[in-house]
Amino acid sequence: MAMKIIIVDDNKTNLMIVEKILMKAGYRRLVLLSSAAELFDYLQLDAPNPAEMDIDLILMDLMMPEIDGIEACRTILGNERFRDLPIIFVTAMGDSNKMAEAMDAGALDYVMKPINKIELLARIRSVLRLKVEKDLRKERDKRIQYELDLAKQVQLSMLSGPVQKDDVTISAVYKPSFELAGDLYAWYQISPHRYGVILLDMMGHGISSSLVCMYIYSALKDSITGLCDPEAVMKELNWRMNQLHNDSLINYYFTAIYFVLDTEKQSIEYVNAGHPAGIALVDGEVRLLEKGCPALGFFDEIEVSKGVISYKDDARILLFTDGLSEWLEEEYEDAVVKLISCLQEEGAGADPAAMLQRLQPSCELTNPQKDDICLVMIATS
Repeated sequence: MAMKIIIVDDNKTNLMIVEKILMKAGYRRLVLLSSAAELFDYLQLDAPNPAEMDIDLILMDLMMPEIDGIEACRTILGNERFRDLPIIFVTAMGDSNKMAEAMDAGALDYVMKPINKIELLARIRSVLRLKVEKDLRKERDKRIQYELDLAKQVQLSMLSGPVQKDDVTISAVYKPSFELAGDLYAWYQISPHRYGVILLDMMGHGISSSLVCMYIYSALKDSITGLCDPEAVMKELNWRMNQLHNDSLINYYFTAIYFVLDTEKQSIEYVNAGHPAGIALVDGEVRLLEKGCPALGFFDEIEVSKGVISYKDDARILLFTDGLSEWLEEEYEDAVVKLISCLQEEGAGADPAAMLQRLQPSCELTNPQKDDICLVMIATS
């Protein structure tokens, strides 16, 4: 058997007895130590750069001089490298309170002296089976985490990069609350002076929502650059969601704001599909982007109303998901009022990261982030 077992006992006779039992049962990789101090040295508990170790089990005497088994158990399991290492106590002590303390320290089992060979081997097999299962689960979790990290990188790579042009600046800040999130933003230049911008928030979180997000993303560029018009784009995305529902028992949906900014005609044409109202500051006047349709994916057919906003000199538009407004509302009475105030601040420009930083210090201490937070800001120039 390839299992590596450490035996710790200050009595050499006991060490020899346990060693003989294990060797006869087929366990060949045995390490014999006479004290907890020797065990700590072997495990390199104090080493700044300890070597990797493949230890499967520790059989340890409960009553040892200087450092007893309970203290040793707590110290070992308190080390990050060995927190899942199984420990079985081998002891002559029959004090039930002491044994309870030993189990509370993290040991998985105990065997009484004088040692019953059959009982000892049975308990070892049981504990080692648990370790194998735990190791397999840890390996599986590690693989899943790697795949989640990869999926997160793929998801982040889909998000549009900042735009800095003579007539417009577009940028965003995004703080997902989970490994994979359901928020997505994108923008595309439709023609020399026209830009299509969308922010959407998919129902739920995690893998399923992120996959549906990617499904919608695959249709965004063709829909926005091909159809352009907000009414037509929203109807197309609603149709796409309903196509997904045909083979699914779960009806996913998402809220969204999509608008087309024409810097030559100085107009903003938008549709709000059940999303928190975007904020437009046009020529110093505040306008809310409220007009539109229901969230996409609820109904086969939807009626869509397009809103149009014109400006003369300049326009700044702020889009956000409900994760931000809910986060703010736990501290401020009205999140929209607070966001409008920030947008109106002199020098706010088109930097959503700076805006979030101004909002963050007071909120984050008392109100940890519970949902994805996304801010998109557009400024004409």
